[in-house]
Amino acid sequence: MPPTLGALLRTPRLQLRLLAGDDRIDREVRWVAVSELTDPTPYLEGGELVLTTGVRWTAGADAARDYVRRLVRREVAGLGFGSGVAHNNVPADLVDAARKLGLPLVEVPRPTPFIAVGKEVSRLLAKEEYEGLSRAFAAQRRLTQAALRGAEAIVDRLAGEVGGWLLLLAPDGSPRHAVPAAAAERAADLAGEVRRLRQARQRAGASVTSGGETAAVQPLGVGGRVQGFLAVGGAHRLGADERTLVNAAVSLLSLELERTAPGRGEGLRGGLLEALLSGAIDVDRAASARLLSALPAEPVVVAFAAAAASGGAPRDPALDGCLVAELDDRLVVLSSEDTDPGGALARLTGGPVGVGGPVGYRDLPMARGQAERAVQAAQRDGRPVVRAADLPGGFLGLVDTPAGTRLAHDLLAPLLSHRSADDLVRSLRAYLAAAGRWDAAAEELRVHRHTLRYRITRIRELLPGDLDDPDYRAELWMALRTLESD
Repeated sequence: MPPTLGALLRTPRLQLRLLAGDDRIDREVRWVAVSELTDPTPYLEGGELVLTTGVRWTAGADAARDYVRRLVRREVAGLGFGSGVAHNNVPADLVDAARKLGLPLVEVPRPTPFIAVGKEVSRLLAKEEYEGLSRAFAAQRRLTQAALRGAEAIVDRLAGEVGGWLLLLAPDGSPRHAVPAAAAERAADLAGEVRRLRQARQRAGASVTSGGETAAVQPLGVGGRVQGFLAVGGAHRLGADERTLVNAAVSLLSLELERTAPGRGEGLRGGLLEALLSGAIDVDRAASARLLSALPAEPVVVAFAAAAASGGAPRDPALDGCLVAELDDRLVVLSSEDTDPGGALARLTGGPVGVGGPVGYRDLPMARGQAERAVQAAQRDGRPVVRAADLPGGFLGLVDTPAGTRLAHDLLAPLLSHRSADDLVRSLRAYLAAAGRWDAAAEELRVHRHTLRYRITRIRELLPGDLDDPDYRAELWMALRTLESD
């Protein structure tokens, strides 16, 4: 939570003095706003400590009362008045109005610059954010430890962290575990939403509001299979830290339900393989050593088949000791470098198959991208197996696909459809290749500098992006290179 006004008053170096509102110093200060306007409220959100020297003030009790009333209605945290600048002391009319209307009023002495107050609030906010992250990490560790005792223990631990009520539901929506036990009665209210989520093609959560309470419902499971649902409800919406904990619990529950579901060994393998390929497992942590020792030895190779194997689970001696699973209706193999997973997959599925380059476990997400590009190339060229080494390297390799070619044509469409398309495209390429140096680009094209300037001006008018933006220039260069190889 943000720092309170009392925390600022207790900072000795600021030398702040409370003049009114001593019963409201527990108000949270979300920010500091410095304003000399007689009505700063249009520029405030509420929760600010407003600092002013009163340089534009109109004297009189009515003006002070109106000023304070506007701040109270805007629900600011308090008012800080800098004395010794426009006024030697805090005006008595202002003090009287603050006391009567319940606005905390703080005197900021001349030696204390307003920026010092702002920096202190920023420091306290940063400290609170760090402490919040520390609490979140500690809570996630407790959730992970609870996972060793089963799904119910995860739910119990999460309830202790976020409060409210929690429901662990079976795939059909019936309650499996509730905290507190009376929360099981809420399963009937969630039946319609659970049914909709179970039938949805895309995995997604939902939020349900009923009787002044909000419940978040998340499906549980991996590989597209729903093994149950987690519902978290209460009178208040979850904060950012609480949502992070719920997401962690959803992951832990999904793995636990897959692990304990009858005949779900394939699901567990799929979940593990998907986590490795997405980089969700930190393989550099010491805790991962035991897991890696049970997997194929580094360097490893990942292979993707464009389709799943017919006739059920794969039966090929070459895949013994490999991690094999179906992901998104495709057969995927993770093996050591000395194995030929591409050939085995081609025999099982008939191809096409894509194989990534040999990598360590930390680079598996990159190898996954290579294998998926290789599958696309194999499908395009009608080849049974394509390996990453057969593909163009670097970023150009990423766009050297049918999708990349279409993107290049779309990006350069304003030039390609112009009657002087050839001149404009060649001029743009020379200009980018010369890093914007007119003389070098004109010499490469064998045209006058003024001719090139005219063409680039025309190009700027035709293209929707900013030619001075380095990101946009990079996209244009990749598009030009892609068209050259098309």
